[in-house]
Amino acid sequence: MKRRDFLKAGAIAAPATMLAAPAIAQGKVEWKLPTSFPAKAPGVGTNVTTFADRVAAMSDGQLTFKVYSSGELVPPFSVEDAVEQGTAEIGHSTPYYAASKNSALHFFSAVPFGMTAEETTAWLRYGGGQDLWNSIYAERGLVPFYSGNSGVQAAGWFKKPIESLNDLAGLNMRIAGLGGEAMRKLGVNAVLLPPPEIFPAFQSGAIDAAEWVGPMLDQAFGLQKVAKYCYVPAFHEPSAGLEIVVNKEAYDSLAPHLQAIIANAAEAASVETTAQFDYYNAVAMRKLKSEGITFTAFPQDVTAALKTAVAEVMAENAASNPSFAEVQKSYDAFLDLSRDYAVLMKAATYTQRL
Repeated sequence: MKRRDFLKAGAIAAPATMLAAPAIAQGKVEWKLPTSFPAKAPGVGTNVTTFADRVAAMSDGQLTFKVYSSGELVPPFSVEDAVEQGTAEIGHSTPYYAASKNSALHFFSAVPFGMTAEETTAWLRYGGGQDLWNSIYAERGLVPFYSGNSGVQAAGWFKKPIESLNDLAGLNMRIAGLGGEAMRKLGVNAVLLPPPEIFPAFQSGAIDAAEWVGPMLDQAFGLQKVAKYCYVPAFHEPSAGLEIVVNKEAYDSLAPHLQAIIANAAEAASVETTAQFDYYNAVAMRKLKSEGITFTAFPQDVTAALKTAVAEVMAENAASNPSFAEVQKSYDAFLDLSRDYAVLMKAATYTQRL
């Protein structure tokens, strides 16, 4: 086969960067794929390993990934930086871990009192959300793919019951995203710890409360061994998205069929991960309740204060970042559009079967 014919038929298009050159000679590509999460953790970890396995299978080994667990190649909150800089060609994380780059990234992970997993997928696919996400990442030479969602999370585990707003004042709490900003307005010392550090900090007393994900992952991380009060649902994360993020130069070096495989594998991982969370959260919640864990909602005064605090946080971010305001406009438009359908159809269906 002539060299030009090989380039047309092989795994790689004509090289756009030096990243692709060694792979052309071999007809195969292996990329580094760091994740922000422990690779063996249920849900968030299996999301990336499932994705990697699907790409390898669908490409018949033409494109494979070496998965690096949280902290093995780069720090948990630096995955996007590594992909942007070319330290890794592809990564797995959640967008708000890079919100210091652009606060608008919160909308592609989680927004307090915002969309469910199903609504987030609908907004991304049909409501213009993916186009906005693509545009923001293009500024950094990145290509994002939605790869899953945790669904409704828990508001947090507390060593003592929260009976009024006053019980939050002065607490040291691990909490992520815009919810952490809202909690600070209520007197909470909110800190964002990477996943592997949550349990040790909680157990040692460095933090008084911790939110991670929900029953399945919280149980796997042992949070129930430290506290017996779990408040649900999460005001700050009614859903939380996961991402596959690719260096654009590396992505452009791939043949179109490999680009399509990445997109389809991310979508398949998304469906599987959402199902996994729904099933195993139900299993874990029943087990935790049998062990004496109390699941309850925040008191009304706490929820009301959080809604006020969240409104302030959203307004402050929109005022300081035009990109945040632009994405918020699209996000809120679909949230408003979906409200009647969610209340009259979905919420009523849940209520009917009680």
